[in-house]
Amino acid sequence: MQEYQKTIPEVAREFHTSTQGLDVDTAAKRLHENGPNRFDEAKKDSLAKKILRSLMDFTTIVLLVAAAISFYTAIATDHGDYFEGLLIIAIVVINSVLAIYQEGNAEKALEALQDMNKQTALVIRDGQQQEINAEELVVGDILVLENGSMVTADARLIQTSQMRIEESALTGESEAVEKDADFVAEEELPLGDQLNMVFKGCTVVNGRGRGIVTAVGMDTEMGKIAGLLGSNTHQITPMQKRLNQLGKRISVLALAAAAFVFFLGYLQNEELLDMFLTAVSLAVAAVPETLMVIVTLTLAYGVQKMAKKNAIIRRLPAVETLGTASVICSDKTGTLTQNKMRVRRVWSRGDVVTDVEDQMTDEAMEVLKIATLCTDVLVATNEDGDKEYQGNPTERAIVRAVEESYHTKKELDEEYPRIAELPFDSERKMMTTVHKKGEKYISVTKGAFDVLLPKFHYGDVEKATIVNDRFGKRALRVIAVGFRIFDEEPREIISEYLEQDLQLLGLIGMIDPPRPESKGAIAKAKRAGITTVMITGDHVVTASAIAKELGILSNPKQALTGAQLQKMSDEELDQKVEKLRVYARVTPEDKIRIVQSWQRTGAVVAMTGDGVNDAPALKASNVGCAMGITGTDVAQGAADMILTDDNFATIVDAVAQGRTVYQNVRKAVNFLLSCNISEIFIVIIAMLLGWGAPFTAVQLLFVNVVADGLPGFALGREPAEAGIMDEPPIPAHESIFARGLGKKIAINAASFTVVALLGYYLGRFGENISHWVAASPEVGQTIAFLVLAYSSILHVFNVRSSRSIFRVRLSSNKSLFEMAVLAILITTAIALFPLTQNLFDLVSISLNHWLLVGILSIVPIFVNEMIKFHFSPEEE
Repeated sequence: MQEYQKTIPEVAREFHTSTQGLDVDTAAKRLHENGPNRFDEAKKDSLAKKILRSLMDFTTIVLLVAAAISFYTAIATDHGDYFEGLLIIAIVVINSVLAIYQEGNAEKALEALQDMNKQTALVIRDGQQQEINAEELVVGDILVLENGSMVTADARLIQTSQMRIEESALTGESEAVEKDADFVAEEELPLGDQLNMVFKGCTVVNGRGRGIVTAVGMDTEMGKIAGLLGSNTHQITPMQKRLNQLGKRISVLALAAAAFVFFLGYLQNEELLDMFLTAVSLAVAAVPETLMVIVTLTLAYGVQKMAKKNAIIRRLPAVETLGTASVICSDKTGTLTQNKMRVRRVWSRGDVVTDVEDQMTDEAMEVLKIATLCTDVLVATNEDGDKEYQGNPTERAIVRAVEESYHTKKELDEEYPRIAELPFDSERKMMTTVHKKGEKYISVTKGAFDVLLPKFHYGDVEKATIVNDRFGKRALRVIAVGFRIFDEEPREIISEYLEQDLQLLGLIGMIDPPRPESKGAIAKAKRAGITTVMITGDHVVTASAIAKELGILSNPKQALTGAQLQKMSDEELDQKVEKLRVYARVTPEDKIRIVQSWQRTGAVVAMTGDGVNDAPALKASNVGCAMGITGTDVAQGAADMILTDDNFATIVDAVAQGRTVYQNVRKAVNFLLSCNISEIFIVIIAMLLGWGAPFTAVQLLFVNVVADGLPGFALGREPAEAGIMDEPPIPAHESIFARGLGKKIAINAASFTVVALLGYYLGRFGENISHWVAASPEVGQTIAFLVLAYSSILHVFNVRSSRSIFRVRLSSNKSLFEMAVLAILITTAIALFPLTQNLFDLVSISLNHWLLVGILSIVPIFVNEMIKFHFSPEEE
C-alpha cells in the first residue's frame, strides 16, 4: 500500500515522526544512514576512458599506425631519426588534450550552474521551524511549504490550506493541482491524481501546507526517472561519420599509392629498403596529420562563441550536429513564451476593449485595481531593486499590470483594508474578499466568466458574453470581476451571502505572451530550412494561438492533441509528421514518439525541455537542449546543450554557429587535402618519369604539420560567410566532398602538383636548359619542398572564402594572417640555417632559385582567382 492510500496517523507511525518533527540526533542519524537528499551523479568517465575515446577516431588510428611504421623504419635502418614518429605522436596527444580540456570546461560550467540553484527547505525539528540545506532533508522530517516554495522531497501532506501545486516538471500538466491532506485513495493512482502527496521539483503556487517526507534523493519520483537515464552513451555525430569515412578513403589511397611506388621501384631495380622508406613516407604524407587537431580547435572555438551567447555545450561534437539540425522541437512555456502571464485586454462596458499593451484607460485601470484587491500576491524587491511577485500566475499578472501603470498593491490594500475573505477552492472556482471603503464596505469576487455568469444580476451581461467568446478565440484566459456594496459590515462571510446579486465590473483577458525575439528567430530558422515544432502540455486552443502569432502554425489542421496522437500508429504518424506543427496536451511518451518519427524521416532533431518528463525525449533527440534557469537537474543531465537564458533564439544562434563550424571544417579539408593529394601525385609522377624521389619523409611531414598545420589552426576562427542561414540544412548523409568541394580539391591538387614538379625539374635538370641556375637532385628537392610549402601556406587565403582574396578583409581573422606569416618565416628559416638544413635534408640555393620559388608559389593563387572570377558571383 502506497503512502497516498494511508491515513495521516498511519504514515506518521510508519516513519516514526510526529507533528513536532524529528529531533536533531534522529535526523543526523538518518542522514548518515540514507545519504543526502540529492540525485546520484551520472558516473563520469575516467581520464583513461576519455583518452581512449579520443583515440578511437579512424583518422587518429591511422596516425598511430603511421607513427609505429616511422619508428620501425628508424630502428630498422639504424639511422636513429625518430623526429617524424615523435612529431606524429605529439599531434595525437595535442588533439586528445584539447578535446578532454574542452569537455572538462563544459562540466565545470554545468556544475557552476547547478551550484547557483542550491535549494533550502523549511522543516520542523524539535518543535521549532528552521531553514536547512535541502540536501539535509531525511524521511520523517516535517516539511513546511508556503506560497512560492519549491518542493524539495516527496511528502505525504498532513495539513493544507488552499494549497495548489504546479507539477509540470514531473507530469507535464501545466494547470496547478489543488491538494487535500484529508484525501485517502482507495486504489492505485497516477502521480497527477495523488492529491495528498507533493513531489520533489514541483512548486507551490497558492496556499500553504505541511507534509511528512516519505522519500528523498533517488527514491523520489523524480529520482526514479533520473535513474533510468544513467547510461552515458555517446552517439556518433554526422561529422564524426564523415571524418571517419574520409579517414578510410585517405588510408586506402595512401596504401594504394605506397604499394604502387614500391612496385614501381622494384620494376626499376631500385634498392628495396630505399623504396620501402619512400613508400612509407608517401603513406605518411597522404594522411593529413593536423586535420583532427584543426577540427577539435574549430569545435572548441564554436563552443566558446556559443558560451558567450548563453549556450553551454557539454560535448564538443554537439556543436556541429546543431549545424545539421533540420527540425527543432520546442516547448512553449518559458522557451517560446515569457512564462509570465500578462494582461493583454480589459473590457468594462459597451464596445470598449482596452489593449493595455498600447495604452491604459481609466476604465481599464479601475477594473484591474478592484481585481488586485482580490488577490493574495506577495510583492518583494530583490537585491537588484527589481520587483518579484509571488503567488498564482493569474493573480501575478493582474497585480503586475496595476503596478506597472499606476498604483502599488500596498497602496490599494491601505486604501481598501481587507477585513474578510473566502479563498478560492475547486468547488466554487472563485475567490471573494471584503474591504472597508470609507464609511461603506465592498466585496470583490473574481473567477471564470462562465462560473460567475449566474451570479451577475447587474451590468451588461449580454455584451460581456460576446466579449468573453471573442477573448476565448484569441486564446486569452478570461477572469470576470464583480462586486457588491454594503452599508454595514457583512455579518455572514459565506458564499451564499457574499457571492450573490453581483454587479459585473469587467473582464480581464490575459495570456503568456511570446518572447519578443522568438518570432524573428522562428522566421530565421524557416529561411534556413529548419522546421519549428511546438510541443506543449497546454490546451490546443492556447498553443495554436501562440503558434499562429509566432509564425509556426498556418493551418488549424497542423495542430494535434495528445489524445489524437495516442490513437495513431507509428506508421500513421510517420506519414503525417512532416505536416504537423503543434502538439498539445502531450505526455512524455508522446514527445519521444514525435522525435523518433521525425528521425525516421531522416531529420536531425534538436529538442528543448526543462522538466524531468522531458528528459527521455532530450536523450532520444540528436541534440538535447535543456533550460538552465527553469530546467531540472535531470533534464540538464540528459541534454547535450544547456541554454542559460531559456531562450529559443539562442538555439537558432547555436544552429548558425554549428553551420559555421561545419563550413570551416570543409575549408580545412580543402586546405589540407589539396596539398596531401598533390604530394602523392608529385612522388608517383616523378618516379614514373625516372626523376627519383622529389621529397624526403621528414620534408613531407614538415609541410603537413607546419605549412598546413599552423594556418589551418586559425581556419576554425573564420567568421560565417554571408547567407549561411539562408541555405537548407546539411543532409545527415551528405558526403563531406559534396557541393563542389571534391572538384575544388582536385583543381588545387593539380596546380600544386604542376608547380612542385616544375620546380623539382628545374632544380634538378636546370643546367640542361639554362646556365642561370645550378642543378642537382638536392637543389631540386629543396626547390620542390619550398614551392609546395609556400604555395600551401598561401592557399589558406584561397579557401577562407568563395569570394576573391582581395574582397575579404584580413582583419576579419587576424590570427589566420599571423599564423600564415609565422609558417612562412619558419619555412624560410629552416631553408637558410645550416643546422635545420641538415635536419630536413635541404641545401643552400641561389637568389635565382629563390626567385623561381616565389614565382611558382603564387601560381595556385592565380588559378583560384581566375576560377572565382569566372564562376563565382561577386557581391556588390
